[in-house]
Amino acid sequence: MALLELKNITRRFGALEAVKDVSLSIAAGEFFTLLGPSGCGKTTILRMIGGFDEPDAGDILLDGKSLAGVPPEKRPLHTVFQSYALFPHMSVAGNVAFPLEMARLPAAEIKRRVAEALSLVHLGDKAAQFPHELSGGQRQRVALARGLVNKPRLLLLDESLGALDAKLREEMQVELIAIQRAVGITFVFVTHAQDEALALSHRIAVMRDGRIEQCDEPDKLYTQPANRFVADFVGKINLFDVEVLAAGKAALKLAAPGLGEIAASDPRPLRVGERGAFALRPELIRIVDQKEAIELKNRFFGRVKELLYLGDVTLYKVELANGGVVEALMTNAAPGRALFHEVGDAVAVCWRHDAGVYLRN
Repeated sequence: MALLELKNITRRFGALEAVKDVSLSIAAGEFFTLLGPSGCGKTTILRMIGGFDEPDAGDILLDGKSLAGVPPEKRPLHTVFQSYALFPHMSVAGNVAFPLEMARLPAAEIKRRVAEALSLVHLGDKAAQFPHELSGGQRQRVALARGLVNKPRLLLLDESLGALDAKLREEMQVELIAIQRAVGITFVFVTHAQDEALALSHRIAVMRDGRIEQCDEPDKLYTQPANRFVADFVGKINLFDVEVLAAGKAALKLAAPGLGEIAASDPRPLRVGERGAFALRPELIRIVDQKEAIELKNRFFGRVKELLYLGDVTLYKVELANGGVVEALMTNAAPGRALFHEVGDAVAVCWRHDAGVYLRN
């Protein structure tokens, strides 16, 4: 049995249907992420799980029991907000102890649990300090400790890393993974940052306009997107409108305006003449000198139009002879050399026949 089940939940705000007939099952011990752009319904779902909002239709079950009508404070879960929601007049230990004091636990038990929770987030030496004396990352960890101290069945995290700078976010991602593994509590995480979702999650539900477009493990979302939206939202990608020229025995031939004829692979029965999209990740493309011999069926000539140097990698935009533009990502791995190609260089872009994914419209 799943720990948490969402059964055909719908939430309306006047004429706006923010969540549309969503069903999900989340297992015990899972790090599950709701991912999508602003306004897609992910935070509304989290609020309904937390009890801060109620669905207009459908039901939410925890351990097989409906949460309908159960107020937030009576649910065996805790929500960590982006704002941290710490009490400024309380010490770190006081903030973490607050839910235990509300539950009227014995003082000795509270002291023991607070020490355990602060140790878990590496803040044992900050117990006597106040929130304004801490860094953003430390305040985030206090909020986590407070969320974990009463050992909830479920921890909800609403854009909880959004207020941190890039370096702190990376550090907290590592911390979150380690904490979740250590405590074994189910995490339901909401974010619009796809790189964050890929790094943290066991499974991800990608949302758009109140619906789930695809729910899968991170590597499957990235390599086998279900449609254009998922392909475009999760990571960088080249998307080409295509028409099927030939299909059979997993071999596929596609025509792409502005590019040419593409050799691809797909085991599904496809109809000649049908239209769709071809999705190709930039890191699966090679850029070589036009004279270099490469035994790959997909090989197109052009010139480097733009490049974006990112330190460990460089993103190249190559304009092809027939007007199409292809983005390729190359690692800057050669010692003492940062860039392999310059703007204006005549190059060829090439990739394996099984590198991309054909997406039906």
